[in-house]
Amino acid sequence: MREENLMKMAKLATPPITNPHTANILICYLLYRIDEPVRVSHLYDIAVGNDIINYFAYQDSIDYLTRHESVCVEKPFGTDEEAYVLTQQGVRTAKELRNYVGKAYRDKLVSAALHYFARIKRENEVKIDYISLKKGYYVHVRCLDLADDLLDLKLYAPDYTQATYLGKQIMLNPAGFYGKILDAAFSNEEEKFDLSDN
Repeated sequence: MREENLMKMAKLATPPITNPHTANILICYLLYRIDEPVRVSHLYDIAVGNDIINYFAYQDSIDYLTRHESVCVEKPFGTDEEAYVLTQQGVRTAKELRNYVGKAYRDKLVSAALHYFARIKRENEVKIDYISLKKGYYVHVRCLDLADDLLDLKLYAPDYTQATYLGKQIMLNPAGFYGKILDAAFSNEEEKFDLSDN
């Protein structure tokens, strides 16, 4: 709850950036902090999708950064999807000009990126399906490993709203959910009966 309130306050205090020069610094700073190629679609989702950089400022900034070779476009993932890679000039921009952009904006963008990548990782490791029943739904949870499923579990929910809520709660921290199931299993004890009045 506290984190949600802080995010709401940060959103009000940091309206979307409309200045392309500020966006240039911020994008370079993010790529510098992430320190690995970021897919074109992912960077757009992080910066524009989270209302950190205005759409037009973002487009102008990406155009400027690629034309002036602060950022280059490569295909480093063994797929056809392009990614942005920071050049040495971009690294200098991130290091030398970072203080020209408020810490609140830097924190907001880096936090959005870390949450975004964590969500993608979770979605690759955990699959949730909603199976309709005559009365209610199963929330089918699978924690995936390279060769086998670590967990394959169905939980009952009386309706779709509660099923999706349960699925979202699990996806907040699937490893924690899995860990709590294991803790409960390992600490489970046989039911004790009170025989004191015999």
